[in-house]
Amino acid sequence: MMQLSRLASLGLSLVTVLVFTLLYGPLFVPIASSFFDVAHGDVAWNAPSLSAYAALMHNEGIITAFLNTLLVGFSATFLAVILGILFAVHYRNGTSLGRDVMQFVIFLPFLMPPIMIGLALLIFFREADISRSLLTVIIGHTIFVLALAYRTIVVRLQSLSVTLIEASYDLGATSWQTFFYVVLPNLKSALIGAAILCFALSFDETMITILVTGTDNTLPIRLWAMMRLGFTPDINALVALVLAFTTLLCVLAVRYLLPKENIDSA
Repeated sequence: MMQLSRLASLGLSLVTVLVFTLLYGPLFVPIASSFFDVAHGDVAWNAPSLSAYAALMHNEGIITAFLNTLLVGFSATFLAVILGILFAVHYRNGTSLGRDVMQFVIFLPFLMPPIMIGLALLIFFREADISRSLLTVIIGHTIFVLALAYRTIVVRLQSLSVTLIEASYDLGATSWQTFFYVVLPNLKSALIGAAILCFALSFDETMITILVTGTDNTLPIRLWAMMRLGFTPDINALVALVLAFTTLLCVLAVRYLLPKENIDSA
C-alpha cells in the first residue's frame, strides 16, 4: 500500500475539510436561522426561539404544497416501482426483440432534458383534453423516474440465481407462489433502493411539474414563486425539517441496503 508523507496527508486533509465546508457549510445557515433571529446580518445567538417553526405550522400555503409534494412523490414512486417490477420480469423472462425497444422507451424520458418531457406531456394532455392537476403531475413524475426503478430492479433480478426458481418449481410451487415467496424477497433491497431514489428525484423535480401542473402547487413550485418576493423565516424551519427527513432517509438506506458486514466493519 502506498505510504503518503505527513505533508501530503495534511494537504489532503485540508482539501477534504475545505470541500466539505463548501458543500455542507451553507446548509447550516438556514438551520441556524430557524432557531435564532437574524436582522441586518446580525444573529441573536443569545435568544433562541421556535417562532419560525410555529409560523410554519400556520402557513397553510406551504403545508398544502408540502402535502401535495408528498402525495405526488409517494404515488409516482409506487407506480414506478410496480411498473419497474413488471418490465424487469418481462425483460428477464422474455426472448423477443421487443425487449430492447421496451428498454429504449423506458430510458428515453430519463435521458432527455426535463423541459422536453414536460412540453411533450403538456401537448399530449392538451390534445387529449385532460385537465392539468396533481394527476398529470404524478403521470409526468412516474414517466421520469421509471428508468431508475427499472434499472435498479432488473440488475438485481438478472443476478438472481436460476436454481432458486427451479427449486421452487420442483417443490410444486406455482408461478405466482414462486414470484411472491422467492423472487420478491430477493428483490427487497433493490425495491427499497429504487423507492428511495425515485422519491428523492420526484421530490425535487421542478421543470416537468411547472409545465404539467394545474392550480395545486407542489413545494418546489411554491418556493420558486416565492423567490421574487424573498423567503420568510418559516422557510428556514422548513429547510431544517426537510434536511432532517433527508438525513433520516440516508440513515435508513445505509442500515437496510448495505450488507451487515460492511456496516459492522465501518
